[in-house]
Amino acid sequence: MTKIFTTRANGAIPVHLVRKAKRAAILRKLPKASAAYAKAAGFTGAAGKIVLAPGTSGKIEMVLLGLGDGDNPFVCGVLSTSLPDGTYEIANLGGTDPTLAALAIGFSRYRFDRYRKPNEDIATPRFVWPKGCDRADVKRILKGVFLTRDLVNTPASDMGPAEMAATARKLGRQFGAKVSVIKGDMLLKRNFPMIHAVGRASTRPPCLIDLSWGKPSAPKVTLVGKGVCFDSGGLNLKTAAGMLLMKKDMGGGANVLGLASMIMARKLNLRLRVLIPAVENAVAGEAYRPGDVLNSRKGLSVEIGNTDAEGRLVLADALALADEDKPELILDMATLTGAARVALGPELPALFCDDEKFTAALSKAASAANDPLWRMPLWQPYAKELSSKIADINHISSGAHAGAVTAALFLQKFVSDAKVWAHIDLMAWNAASKPGHPYGGEAQAIRAVYEVLKARYG
Repeated sequence: MTKIFTTRANGAIPVHLVRKAKRAAILRKLPKASAAYAKAAGFTGAAGKIVLAPGTSGKIEMVLLGLGDGDNPFVCGVLSTSLPDGTYEIANLGGTDPTLAALAIGFSRYRFDRYRKPNEDIATPRFVWPKGCDRADVKRILKGVFLTRDLVNTPASDMGPAEMAATARKLGRQFGAKVSVIKGDMLLKRNFPMIHAVGRASTRPPCLIDLSWGKPSAPKVTLVGKGVCFDSGGLNLKTAAGMLLMKKDMGGGANVLGLASMIMARKLNLRLRVLIPAVENAVAGEAYRPGDVLNSRKGLSVEIGNTDAEGRLVLADALALADEDKPELILDMATLTGAARVALGPELPALFCDDEKFTAALSKAASAANDPLWRMPLWQPYAKELSSKIADINHISSGAHAGAVTAALFLQKFVSDAKVWAHIDLMAWNAASKPGHPYGGEAQAIRAVYEVLKARYG
């Protein structure tokens, strides 16, 4: 972040953020030459459009950035990727929240360069911290989001269960958290049969990552993240196209680690627990099969309808463990269903929660933080679609509809004692770059959750 932001404003080039409706009024306040240049360049205040107005020396005298109608505060992320080297200061926020403006600039600067040589031709402009922004929180959030993006972007060859565990341990050392890992056949001895079953075919042993932090007497909040480091589909093998992005199937685990980083850095007054069942869903002689019946930690027997619906199985064992503590909140995050993407698209995570107070608080925070999600129903009549003739429950629906809802209903079977349970089904990926959201792995909904937890436990 030190390379993005600075406190030194001397000689900084002013940047004016201009809403379309305010364009004429703002241009009247600018030097005549700059206003004339903007008009000649066809500047209308359209979202994302930039004008670099020169002074008499030919150097940039000021920058104008259009905000359009002003409904997207991340438009100012364009500044990170469009300006030449130099130091800039936002002189007029145009009604944009200063903290969101700083986050937009920071998010847009992210690059995943682990596997390529640095590009020295890419400009790296610096920005004076926007007046009134929460600098400390911006730094915490950027670190958490960048951690999530790095984890999702890393290929499965370098991000398996062991590497996810190592990341959690590193985070634990940084913040003084306790981290334990249950690995391989020890999962059976410790009663996590479904995590073991999904991961046993891989040469990389499955594991359950367990991080705890904070005073034991503080309110308990448990985050559970799906950590399927690669999903071949198992014996219900995916197509080549379907498998191409499956390095991101641990996006739920990556997101809860990013969120945990924010929580611990902010020193919220809560007892945090993070559980990540980390596995690779591979194809081998030991792979679990369609039609198998698995035991679960909860005691329910589960008939396997499709081995490509593995995420809910590993989550179920982890949720059952989380529930045993009877926490105030269990929140799980997972790249769980294509059905959620069909319903809401890649940018809008699906929220399932039957607690009205928590749902209202999270929805409000999501809007304020420009970190959207959308509530979906836990429609109980659909639970009958999970019936099995030979086991307590089937883990997939017998029908072709409401796949995201039935997946959430399956998970709900494994939570009974927590005060509040919420499930977020997300994409964790940007298929194309937009301001604040570069192509690749993405943190979704964790800033909204962080705001709710700050309000409750800050």
